[in-house]
Amino acid sequence: MQQGIQGVKIKELRVIPDERGWLMEILRSDDELFERFGQVYLSAVYPGVVKGWHYHKVQRDNLCVVKGMAKLVLYDSRDDSPTQGQLMELFIGEQNPLLVSIPAGVLHGMKGIGTEPAFFINVPTEPYNYSEPDEFRVDPHSGEVPYDWSRKDG
Repeated sequence: MQQGIQGVKIKELRVIPDERGWLMEILRSDDELFERFGQVYLSAVYPGVVKGWHYHKVQRDNLCVVKGMAKLVLYDSRDDSPTQGQLMELFIGEQNPLLVSIPAGVLHGMKGIGTEPAFFINVPTEPYNYSEPDEFRVDPHSGEVPYDWSRKDG
């Protein structure tokens, strides 16, 4: 299912350890995928909980799970996209440190996997607008997006 979706960019992150601890750069202003800075926020998703679906009309999200593990699923519902209708499923976090850059118009959601909450950092290209949020939601279990969030055993 990990087909590409037009405009989605993935950066493999490198952990640099030493005897004091470790460091992991997430996003730099000189990265190829960097567009602009809106804000930085930290959020958590509990094990087994789905946060999603949502999309933005203007904003690009730059997500990285820094503690725990999560399943990040993207769905391209953009009418003008050559990858319209494609799904992309990524397992990201401590065991697979990635920065995922999600363009405007691509629905995305996250499910906490494992036994502890997954903490993620987002560096969106726009600051949150409290009076007119650029955030549009779709019920994750409505069937509007052709994806089943249940665990796949086997």
